[in-house]
This record gives sequence, C-alpha cells and structure tokens, in this order.
Amino acid sequence: MERILYCTDNSKGLGSPLMTKNRYVCRLGLVVIAALFSGDLLQGHASSGTGEDRPRIIAFGDSLTAGLGVTREEAYPAQLQRRLEELGFQYQVINAGVSGETTAGGLRRVTWVLSAKPEIVILELGANDGLRGLGLDQTRDNLANIIRQLLQAHVTVILAGMKLPPNYGEEYTKQFESLYPALATQYRLPLIPFFLEGVAAHPALNQADGIHPTAEGYKIVAEQVLKVLIPVLEDHQRKARKTGSHPLAFRPPSTLSSDDPQPLISLGGGEGIRGGLQW
Repeated sequence: MERILYCTDNSKGLGSPLMTKNRYVCRLGLVVIAALFSGDLLQGHASSGTGEDRPRIIAFGDSLTAGLGVTREEAYPAQLQRRLEELGFQYQVINAGVSGETTAGGLRRVTWVLSAKPEIVILELGANDGLRGLGLDQTRDNLANIIRQLLQAHVTVILAGMKLPPNYGEEYTKQFESLYPALATQYRLPLIPFFLEGVAAHPALNQADGIHPTAEGYKIVAEQVLKVLIPVLEDHQRKARKTGSHPLAFRPPSTLSSDDPQPLISLGGGEGIRGGLQW
C-alpha cells in the first residue's frame, strides 16, 4: 500500500501529500481512483437491508468533513447520522469529505457527488482557498458553480459558512466571510453561519493543530448542523407526505428497532484519503 505523509504547511494546504523517499501518492490520483470505483463502493454499502431505500444526505467538504485525526465514527457525518436516527429521521448520511480540498477540487467532484443521487448536500468548502490566500472572486465563482450544478439536479443545498484566522488580514478575512451569506441569499440556500461555531479557538475541542476538532468538538459541529438541517428535513417530510415518496424517511424514535440498518458510506475510498483540510 502506498504511504501518504501529510504536512501543515499552509502554502500547500493542511493535509497535502508529500513525496516520500521511494514513492508518493497524489491526492488527485486518489480522488480519480476513488471516483472510478465509487459506484461499486456505493452499491456495496447501500445494498444491505432497507438502507438503499433511504434518501441520502451527502456531507461534501474537505478534511473538516472527512474527519482528519479522529475515527470515521467520530467525524461529524457519522455523529450526524446517529443523531438523526435518535430523532427518528431515516436518512443515509454519506461522508464525501476529501483532505486538502479546495473549491476548484470540489467543482471537479460535483458529477461524482451527484452520482450518489443525494436529496440534500451539506456544502463545506472554501477554507483551503482562504488559507492559501487565493483570489476571492475565484472562490466565489467555484462555489457558485457547485451550487448551480447541485440545484439544477434538484438537490437541496445547505451552505456551511467559514471564517479565517485573523492573521490573514482584516480586509481579506471579512471579504472571505461575507462570501457565504451572499451566496446563500443569491441562491436562497439554508446557511450554517459558521461551521465551527462553538469549537474554533477552544483548545479543549480542537486537536494539536488548533484547526481540526476532536471527537467532542465534532459533536458540537453535528449539533450546529442539525439546527439548520432539521427544518429542511421537516419541509421535505411535508412534501413527501403529499407525494407518498420516501416512506422510510421518518419514523418516531419509539418505532425504531435495534435491528434497523444504520448505514454510513464514505465516498473517496475510506481511510486512505481522510487527510488534512486547510482552514
């Protein structure tokens, strides 16, 4: 198996793969390989029990979504899956986080994400662009293109806002932060004002890099996401009742059985590409 060495050099982005002495693996190469086989992997995970009948929520982002430094079950998509099931929402949460992803990389992955036929996408991208000091116009355009493609496919998009550390300069950080509410207003999207609200700058809730949450930090992130997600799910439930679609999408918690499948799919080849972000 190829080895991957992750760095924390912001000029390359957190989690960027570096060449080892004998060989190296390019993150893009892993994404391409994962994309080629994602259909088979997805089918394999979704085929057990009634899991394949559940509408899908895709967490689409960088290593803050992938869960750098924690186990897959501790990352926010898995914690979100469990919380939804506790509340009686029978959705399948898919972790489509890729380490080191920029908005440009995310734009290249939209077709792949859509191949999973999501009902809802939680879009968390852009932090890596900011940490690299990339042009804000390009970041905005990339996010807008991602959003348009998802909306054209009739996918509900929830946009996760991001912020940058203050050492990137007041003007740049303010303009960066303002991208998200502006896009949410333009495309009428539900907005998570700040994805790391209540976690960022709290040492006890972050790993040693001061950027990526701990398992406890991700628990807070999942709750922040729920605040915005639940009204969206309730709206979908109202529409589903009118059309008779998604009969498994909601059952009161008391009707859930411990034998019910609780699928969690990780697009992108699992642990192999769960590397660092760059917020």
